[in-house]
Amino acid sequence: MLGWFQALLPKEDNFFRLFDAHAATLTKGADAMRHMLDGGGAVPDWCAKIVEHENEADDVAREVLFAVRRSFITPFDRSDIRGLTNSLDDAIDQMQKTAKCVTLYDLRDFAPQMRDLGDIAVRCAALTVEAVALLPNMSKNRDRLNALTEQLANLESESDVLYDQGMKALYLEQKGAGSALDFIIGAEVYDHLEKVIDRFEDVATRISGILVEHL
Repeated sequence: MLGWFQALLPKEDNFFRLFDAHAATLTKGADAMRHMLDGGGAVPDWCAKIVEHENEADDVAREVLFAVRRSFITPFDRSDIRGLTNSLDDAIDQMQKTAKCVTLYDLRDFAPQMRDLGDIAVRCAALTVEAVALLPNMSKNRDRLNALTEQLANLESESDVLYDQGMKALYLEQKGAGSALDFIIGAEVYDHLEKVIDRFEDVATRISGILVEHL
């Protein structure tokens, strides 16, 4: 009787497949952003790629949230599913905001520390993809998941140092013969890049919360 009743229940959507797809857009977005920070004539093309990947992420996020509403059974709490989805989406949204800033000011040259922050974003994206892929078997992968979230937190701390170094270099460069406008624009780019790494740390925090609640 119980088996017959369960057969009538709505099937669990493949949330983990969607999480993987969502995380993959972060990898593509971070890679495009890093290429953008190499500067030169290809900057507008890489900005367009970031926007493309952000739109792809939005499509996945909508599918996840629709699945949450229609599914009777979910792999973990609906609030955690929505929270993880939102944090993944926030990360690539911030990449899109970075590209929008670059496009607005028609930038073609970027400081070394900006490229270093881009490198950290690429590393964060790779760690996030690995962590999300381990979620279907949280109990077995608990130690590795804890290590990955710790690495993401460490990278965020590393990005804070780079941000400070970059801002100091920008100030020293502009306080002499430079312009206030160039300082303001450079500072805005740094702010967006740092926030990209912050959003990856938010993903790590969300995953840590899921582990605490469900293990």
